Amino acid sequence: MPDFTVTDPSGKSLKLRDLKGTPVLVNLWATWCGPCVLEMPMLDKLAADNAGKLRVLTVSQDMAGNDKVAQFFAEKKFAKLEPWLDPDNNLGFHYQTGLLPTTVLYDAQGKEVWRMIGAHDWSGPRTTAMLAETLGK
Repeated sequence: MPDFTVTDPSGKSLKLRDLKGTPVLVNLWATWCGPCVLEMPMLDKLAADNAGKLRVLTVSQDMAGNDKVAQFFAEKKFAKLEPWLDPDNNLGFHYQTGLLPTTVLYDAQGKEVWRMIGAHDWSGPRTTAMLAETLGK
């Protein structure tokens, strides 16, 4: 798990290294990224369906995103997703993909399991298969 801190629109911070103990799916997205926006409801459902077994962490790469991201989350009324921000794109530079969405799965020990670059159908059987070993399904 990379040693970065993300914040929410209210200024609350979260150290990614502190998330060990439960597998974490980190999704880099932006409000201006069409495929990213399409994935968000699927990621919210994935988080709800795997509550307690998987933490889905969506991290906005919007450079001036506080208001945009807060408004987006207010409109969508996600059940499980939280509006984390990375306005300096530190995670994007760390992953070196240059593309959004970028999603990385970490196991409970904080080790990277796999990376998905580009859009994905998070509601399909392929996702269940991809998560099976890490979540012990």
